[in-house]
Amino acid sequence: MTTYSAPHGAGTRRKSRAGLYGVAALLALMALIVWRSFQLGGIRCEVCIEYGGRSQCRAVDGTSRPEALQAATQNVCAFLSSGVTDSMACARTPPTKEQCTARE
Repeated sequence: MTTYSAPHGAGTRRKSRAGLYGVAALLALMALIVWRSFQLGGIRCEVCIEYGGRSQCRAVDGTSRPEALQAATQNVCAFLSSGVTDSMACARTPPTKEQCTARE
């Protein structure tokens, strides 16, 4: 009975090529994430809320005014509230300050 064996190094070559493709794909994904993060920021909104006897202000960049306002409100309420119910009540509190500016 004769058994076939691959030439020495054939399996290693395949593994190293697959590893190179994996590293290249990972680097491309990381580059895409970094590039997209620099694209964000068409609008910058600052929101101040007074809730539960405390006050907090936060500024957030976003692609649109509603998105930036919502993110800033959630960010402020994360500092001022504890728990889901409290956080929802804080988000419904009218802001004491709401200012948005275009970023270039």
